[in-house]
Amino acid sequence: MKKKIGKLFFAVILCFLAVTGCGPAGTEEAAGTEETGKIKVVLTTGFGRDEIFRIESVSCSVPELMVYLTNTQNQYESIYGARIWDKKLYGKTLEQNVKDNVLAELAEIKVMRLLADKYGVALNEREKTLAEQAGAEYFASLNETEIAAMDVDEKIIVTMYEEYAIANKVYHYIIKDINPEISDDEARTITIAHIMIRTASVDGSGRRVPYSESEKKAAYDRAREVLGLIRSGEDFDSLVTRYNEDNRSIYSFGKGEMEPDFEKAAFNLGTDEISDIVETEYGYHIIKCISTFNREETDANKVKIVEQRRKEVFGQEYEAFADSLTRNMNAEVWEGVAMIHDSNVSTTGFFRIYNNYFAGVFGQQ
Repeated sequence: MKKKIGKLFFAVILCFLAVTGCGPAGTEEAAGTEETGKIKVVLTTGFGRDEIFRIESVSCSVPELMVYLTNTQNQYESIYGARIWDKKLYGKTLEQNVKDNVLAELAEIKVMRLLADKYGVALNEREKTLAEQAGAEYFASLNETEIAAMDVDEKIIVTMYEEYAIANKVYHYIIKDINPEISDDEARTITIAHIMIRTASVDGSGRRVPYSESEKKAAYDRAREVLGLIRSGEDFDSLVTRYNEDNRSIYSFGKGEMEPDFEKAAFNLGTDEISDIVETEYGYHIIKCISTFNREETDANKVKIVEQRRKEVFGQEYEAFADSLTRNMNAEVWEGVAMIHDSNVSTTGFFRIYNNYFAGVFGQQ
């Protein structure tokens, strides 16, 4: 589930929390409600000592966030080392970016808990038992320093696993009616080789810079020259080596994955057939069909199409529901949250243990 929905709504959730009314922990502001489009912002606050945010009737505590944050931090450090946190991304340190990401994931879990209530989705006794067993195993893996640093007990961990499982369960409930059967024709993947003569360059900032009209005409003349050589019998592969200005010459793709004109020309070719000159925003192309049907790639594309449909269906339901909720962010507590830099705090098993117990319980994950 983390891969399916963890990143999909990251930006939505950050906005979802950022626009809310904020106040110091434990304070009360004057009651009131502001309407901003579809977003309802409740100005009354009254957070508990450890509350970071509240969405409708559910809230997130500092210990919950520290479990997610600490496990994520240690997973990063196990790969990149402990000095990674000073690096910057989009003007923020990587530490702040990871904090924001963890906040978004937890907000998403809370929204999905409310969504489960809407649909009457709940854990059965077996699933509750799995959450209890997972919680007991993870808590037993913690040393005293980790327990104190994250301020957790076994009950908190079990509750977190229950909410994580409910989020999985409601996701699969919402996408249950999506037909997983995709025809070969719909998912058909072809393999082509091409020669591209560029009609644009890319500057230092990554911006596309079109060629001048004279440069574009010269590119077209070169493409015509190449096509003439092909028609006269020269080997396509040798011409690729001499003329292709793309960093790749071979592509496998399905419908809807390439520029329309390029895709239309490619799908109309038979095996070993060669197209006329095809223009895209990148340049002039001469396409050779290597295979009109790639069984392995087509089967993989079927999986991709089904997953995309599931994400779209779930995303529409989720965003419409999230937009209807009221929420508050406790800025004072949130700003005080920081990573734990202690060699005795090295826990990384929270998500792995969940997967060990719940893999396949609600469907493909």
